[in-house]
Amino acid sequence: MRRVLLFVLFVLPFAGACLATVFGTVRGIVHDPQHRPVSGIEVVLKAKASEFTLNARTDDAGQFHFDAVPLGEYTVTVSDSNFVAHQQSVAVLSGTAPILHFELRLPTQNQTVIVSADAAQTETVTPTTLVDRLQIQETPGAARTNSLAMITNYIPGAYFTHDQLHVRGGHQVSWLIDGVSIPNTNIASNLGPQIDPKDIDTVETQRGSYSADYGDRTYGVFNVAPRTGFERNNEAELVLSAGNFYQTDDQLNFGGHTNRLAYYGSLTGNRTNLGLQTPTSAVIHDAANGYGGFVSLIYNADSQDQLRFVAQARRDFYQVPFDSNNPQNDPGTMLRDANRENDSFAAFSWVRTFSPGLVLTVSPFFHYNSADYTSDPNDFHSAATQNRSSKYEGGQATISWIKGRNNARLGFYSFAQQDAQFFHVVYNDGSGTVSPLSQNPDGSLIAVYAEDQFKVTSWLTLNGGLRQTHFSGGVVENATSPRAGASLRIPKLNWVFRAFYGRFYQAPALGTLSGPALNDIQIQQGLDFVSLRGERDEEHQFGVTIPFKGWVLDADNFLTRATNFFDHNSLNNSNIFFPVDVQAARINGWELTLRSPRVRNRAQLYLTYSNQLALGRGCVVGGLIGACPNPPPGYFFLDHDQRNTLHLGGQYTLPWRAYASTDVYYASGFSNSNSNIPGDHLSPHATFDLSLGKSFGERFSVNVQGINVANRRVLLDNSFTFGGTHFLNPRELFVQVRYRFRY
Repeated sequence: MRRVLLFVLFVLPFAGACLATVFGTVRGIVHDPQHRPVSGIEVVLKAKASEFTLNARTDDAGQFHFDAVPLGEYTVTVSDSNFVAHQQSVAVLSGTAPILHFELRLPTQNQTVIVSADAAQTETVTPTTLVDRLQIQETPGAARTNSLAMITNYIPGAYFTHDQLHVRGGHQVSWLIDGVSIPNTNIASNLGPQIDPKDIDTVETQRGSYSADYGDRTYGVFNVAPRTGFERNNEAELVLSAGNFYQTDDQLNFGGHTNRLAYYGSLTGNRTNLGLQTPTSAVIHDAANGYGGFVSLIYNADSQDQLRFVAQARRDFYQVPFDSNNPQNDPGTMLRDANRENDSFAAFSWVRTFSPGLVLTVSPFFHYNSADYTSDPNDFHSAATQNRSSKYEGGQATISWIKGRNNARLGFYSFAQQDAQFFHVVYNDGSGTVSPLSQNPDGSLIAVYAEDQFKVTSWLTLNGGLRQTHFSGGVVENATSPRAGASLRIPKLNWVFRAFYGRFYQAPALGTLSGPALNDIQIQQGLDFVSLRGERDEEHQFGVTIPFKGWVLDADNFLTRATNFFDHNSLNNSNIFFPVDVQAARINGWELTLRSPRVRNRAQLYLTYSNQLALGRGCVVGGLIGACPNPPPGYFFLDHDQRNTLHLGGQYTLPWRAYASTDVYYASGFSNSNSNIPGDHLSPHATFDLSLGKSFGERFSVNVQGINVANRRVLLDNSFTFGGTHFLNPRELFVQVRYRFRY
């Protein structure tokens, strides 16, 4: 393992790009009314939600170039004393390089402002959604520390069941901060988002069709641009909230900037008596609490070098709810199961601009994560304890070259992982014993890739890439993952059609138990522990983006075929469960998103819809497995299969500096795991969320939020996973107060 770390540290300074980036490039051409290039024109790029700006001047060919632009929404303004100032809007997606065209007009001519916020979407074959901090703040419940509404409300095919986020029918997703991956090979052991939503400036969600630099997490990539301090001027904000179930979610954050330095920091604490989805309509033993801190620093050493640092530490505690009427419980017994989690990461990035279009980013990182599950030692029939911690040390380096028609990237990514695992089962019914088991497995991953985006014409773009991955752990595996895609823009209509084919490899968890201490449990339960293998996926996808008078409609069709599909399995009907490999899976569906412009400067609407089928095939072949002499014929429904998922909502600006934000959620019901209940799926359900807010001056604001306002209570999921079965959460009402002050 030391040799792997030395190799990583030696190669990083000389390597090319890796897993992803949080940056894009904005290019453009400025010409006069006779379409002659205009040189020496000042061009200003400014973030819509902060004071972040970049300045440039056009060259002799009338061209300008902004490199290392963080993802988000911007305005680009060109101005000259001889012409009327001209402004365009652009949405910058990571790894893209949209080209803007400015036709300057004389003061005697009418001026038309062209809005091209979807320009970057023509540069990529990946369906992408941007959600900014204002949307997070106003969306009902989205700003809470353990909320994932910023994803589930805006991303089709994303839903939350048995306390786990699922996107496109799978569990494996990647979180990135400042474009740096936060590695975590463990699935189904952590709850809540990787990053507190209140610390996010913009989150870019990609679902499928990834270029080679975006790794292999097939089902979703969440690329977070954190708050930086550019939106502040030595200001602090205090956020306090209180609501039913004795809930509160509070934060003190502060930030500021100079011409060369920007900083942001926060301290957060939360607690509630409704932490996890309950196995019955009653809420019993379900408290949760947590606290953490976050920091982001940006330093512009000179015009070519930028240093970025981001770090977080948080700790969470969850009581595990239970069904007091379960016949397996002793009468009057109060179970005391709990799950404790710790998570800390740090990432440093050096961004070097050698020349316009040639940018190098080098990013070492560290990540620590643990999840400790403890049972009451008197639980009947058995009491189980499982503690796991994982450490990741590694780095990535990114070299991107944008020249003419090419947007090329070449790269390297690697990490070393060390796990510490403890497992113990006590059989209180006298059926056997299992000695405590401790293990310390380790592993490593190295990946290299090459990717190019070639603009054949202004209306046709081709993408091609190759990713080579080597994993060493409980198994040693190599995977070659080709990617290919194309986007075609129809002139005048500006409809963009896209198609993609690619393969992915997702490294397995190290958490497979083995050894003599498990012989008894293997005999008694008919179970065995087999090394996990990496999931291998093949994806086909095509889609279309249709803009119309500021409205944007996006539709996608995808098919994913998987072998060694990652899932999870419980032990002896307990809350201890392990990652497993299902022999094969097939997931396909249609997705639709619709976004409106500001309607009469008051309302902005959104709609997301998914029609999806998530199927498994064969036996469990890795991890915690049981006997499977006669595998079920054909395909079966995975426990999180849901055919239709719909979100419809919007934000409405009201008089007197007030607003309302709503979300209506409809779901057709997850697959049914109980043969005593008729039908393949459980009953459909719908919820309504509402947020009402008002600002009192520039410093003080209040909002009232309601989640599941109608208090619909239905059985959401009856597969026996974390905490047993799961009911839809009851109505939650809370008030949030924000106060900003200077220091």
